[in-house]
Amino acid sequence: MIEPMGAEFKLAIRVYIEDTDAGGIVYYVNYLKFMERARTEFMRQLGFGKAALGGAQERAEKTAEDSGAIFVVSDVQAKYRSPARLDDQLTVSAKLIELRKASLVFEQKIWRDEQLLCEGEVKVACANAKTLRATRVPAELYKVLSRLK
Repeated sequence: MIEPMGAEFKLAIRVYIEDTDAGGIVYYVNYLKFMERARTEFMRQLGFGKAALGGAQERAEKTAEDSGAIFVVSDVQAKYRSPARLDDQLTVSAKLIELRKASLVFEQKIWRDEQLLCEGEVKVACANAKTLRATRVPAELYKVLSRLK
């Protein structure tokens, strides 16, 4: 459930063997994958993205993909605090902290119970799918996101 005014979107994720190294510790790059999943589900909850358009999730708004826009990560800053391990149940959060005309910035955290394992900021730029040049966030999406900020 997404709440307005900067509330965090949270996603539960289980650590599988494919997420770990030979010692059963989550490989560092997989934290970024977990963050990506949380951002994707955040957008899906808002009704944006191709997978979110079917059934009860139908919305009148166009998806970013339909408008010819794509989102690309342009900057990531991550601080690893403690390792996650095989079979851990994690909570990954995504919180929109900055909305610009052509980009979004998310604060993201990964927790195991009450222990913060990883935190970071991810800047996602909006680009034209054909030219890969920066473009405005689609108006309908911007309108919805501006209510959450």
